[in-house]
Amino acid sequence: MSIHVNNISKSFGDQQALENISFEIGRGEIVGFLGPNGAGKSTLMKILTGYLTADSGKARINDFELDTQLADLQRSIGYLPEHNPLYTEMYVREYLQFHASIFSASKDRIEEVIKLTGLSPEANKKIEQLSKGYRQRVGLAAALLHDPEVLILDEPTTGLDPNQLVEIRSLISSIGKDGKDGKRGKTVFLSTHIMREVEAICDRVIIINNGKIVADKYLKDLRNEKEQVIFVEFDYRIEEIALQKIPGMISAKNTGGFTYELIFDSNKDMRPAVFDYAHDNGLKTLQLNQKTKNLETLFAELTQK
Repeated sequence: MSIHVNNISKSFGDQQALENISFEIGRGEIVGFLGPNGAGKSTLMKILTGYLTADSGKARINDFELDTQLADLQRSIGYLPEHNPLYTEMYVREYLQFHASIFSASKDRIEEVIKLTGLSPEANKKIEQLSKGYRQRVGLAAALLHDPEVLILDEPTTGLDPNQLVEIRSLISSIGKDGKDGKRGKTVFLSTHIMREVEAICDRVIIINNGKIVADKYLKDLRNEKEQVIFVEFDYRIEEIALQKIPGMISAKNTGGFTYELIFDSNKDMRPAVFDYAHDNGLKTLQLNQKTKNLETLFAELTQK
């Protein structure tokens, strides 16, 4: 395993930021770490990179123990914090040369990451002259200079415009697939609160809420889940138990007035079955909408107060 987290807890005074967080991430996985603002995402990432100390629990990255081999662990990871710390008065190549000196990276590696991150047109400019998107590229380039096996990226696309979002997503995805023969070489642990971000580039999602992990799913499994939700409005009220006669029904709930939320265990469109049921029971269908269960609905279910 590239990342192994075991029962990590952290409090700030009376506030419990993390409570018994545990998970494993295999080599080459791109994992999205989702949660509402204040859920504990940045706190965990700062702990894993050694910038904060956990109150309890253990973590291991690239076979280095967080509590006893921190220097080795930090050398084996690349970290882009939520607020990208840059010396804006420096030139791009100058800034990367400064970082390269810390990790004893070669000049060839500097040019390699400049090309990899698409910084070539901007390499001779001062960082203060760059757009937010290019500044994020500089941060990623610095994180990649020592060719780390694991990348930990905290909100790497915050504040970017739509075009910059696409560029940075594509870059992160390509970094995760930089192994030989197109196989993934680097493990990417990506913190975000943007659902589309995860669906665009990740293999798996871990959702945290109030300092606890509430879901850990592979995106392919989520897409294959059969559960679907149908919202229907009739012309008068009917008892929920009567709706259980519709085939494949898991549950029925009145959401107000004559409107019902119907949940089915089926990937087949169940709207015709609901319409037929209404017709056979003398009901008029005023509206009938289907919503398949996706990452957005899962997130809302698990994090709503």
